[in-house]
Amino acid sequence: MEDSMPAKDKTLDDLFIDTLRDIYYAERKILKALPKMQRAAQSEKLAAAFEHHRDETETHIERLQQVFELVGKAARGKTCDAIEGIIAEGEEIMEDFKGSPALDAGLISAAQAVEHYEITRYGTLRRWATELGMKEAAQLFGETLSEESATDGKLTKLAESSVNAAAH
Repeated sequence: MEDSMPAKDKTLDDLFIDTLRDIYYAERKILKALPKMQRAAQSEKLAAAFEHHRDETETHIERLQQVFELVGKAARGKTCDAIEGIIAEGEEIMEDFKGSPALDAGLISAAQAVEHYEITRYGTLRRWATELGMKEAAQLFGETLSEESATDGKLTKLAESSVNAAAH
């Protein structure tokens, strides 16, 4: 079994698969969290942004499944403690700030924590796929990375244009 190899025998390929499983788990967890965030949002624009990101996340999961196929591995996740913590913080914000003018600002901060985690993972996976000669996988990661960065930018714009001011 590949997970039982001594650490000194593990390669970049093993790390790539491990990280791929991590982000696959994370994306599926995010997909479950987004409807709750959408329902909690007070701003219609923020609710729409969460709905759009849910649709994008479904595409990201499909791309990850394509990468699993490319590397000949079953698409399965590996518990991602980082995303568990980020989502738990988002749930805490929803509970602690429910009904307050600061709720949407808190939701955006939680969503951006998710985006930044995804951006680091996809950037790393794209770089490693290139290093490992996986051109098609690198391209798929690049597409997702661009979308995650764009979502982060849209959230920043929404926060700066209306949500943060409304939180006073």
